[in-house]
Amino acid sequence: MPAIAPRRSRLARKLAVLGTGAAVLALPVIGATSASAAEPTTATATSLGYSNNLDGWIRASLSVMAQKGIPGTYNGIYRNVIRESSGNPNAINNWDSNAAAGIPSKGLLQVIDPTFAAYHVSGTVYDPYDPVANITAACNYAAARYGSIDNVYGAY
Repeated sequence: MPAIAPRRSRLARKLAVLGTGAAVLALPVIGATSASAAEPTTATATSLGYSNNLDGWIRASLSVMAQKGIPGTYNGIYRNVIRESSGNPNAINNWDSNAAAGIPSKGLLQVIDPTFAAYHVSGTVYDPYDPVANITAACNYAAARYGSIDNVYGAY
């Protein structure tokens, strides 16, 4: 029987090594899972300390824009929001050429999905109907195309 004992011993050692290897391989997955839970919170009007209304959404957006270097003023944003959606964050345009093509304009500043995707600002919710995300993405687009949302006086 002594010959069997070393075999078990070698087998036990191999299993221990394999088990340790599996545990080491699992660590990045475990770390990634807990790291994703620690991602920074997304900016909303209330998370930034502003009221959940048009005034708060604009002020929260301006706060994010200042951090990201996106130009724009309260008056420029307000003027465009009123023209585009009358301040309704759930506004959707189902009648223009974009809508006919299957990509209607959405939200406070009437952004189409491809534009929202291209100009979405990290740290805001990835939702074109979210007021802060919509304003910030639209201002980011306007900055790239016109220099600032302040330079937009019509449909853009």
